[in-house]
Amino acid sequence: MKWNLRLAAANRGIWKASELQRMLADHGLIISAGKMSGMWSTDSLASIKLADLDVICTVLGCEVGELLIPEPDKVTRPVGHEHEGPPAAASSGGPAVVPKRRDGRSLPPV
Repeated sequence: MKWNLRLAAANRGIWKASELQRMLADHGLIISAGKMSGMWSTDSLASIKLADLDVICTVLGCEVGELLIPEPDKVTRPVGHEHEGPPAAASSGGPAVVPKRRDGRSLPPV
């Protein structure tokens, strides 16, 4: 996923990280200068709390999809799995999987 905070803010006339930081603080989201700098200057954020993302979207008046841009071309698939479908047991009509309790007791009748 590409983190697109700076462009989303610029589209709303917010040009400085400190300005957005103040706006977020007005909505109860206190972000340190160092963390704000990282969020502002990177395009690949490692993690973000969903509650924080909610506040950012509220302050910017945007949807999550404007801040987090999918990059499916960066996802790698293991070699030899290009045409892999559902597991064989699910499609071959093999025996049904019956859950068992770990404490040794039997399950109630069906």
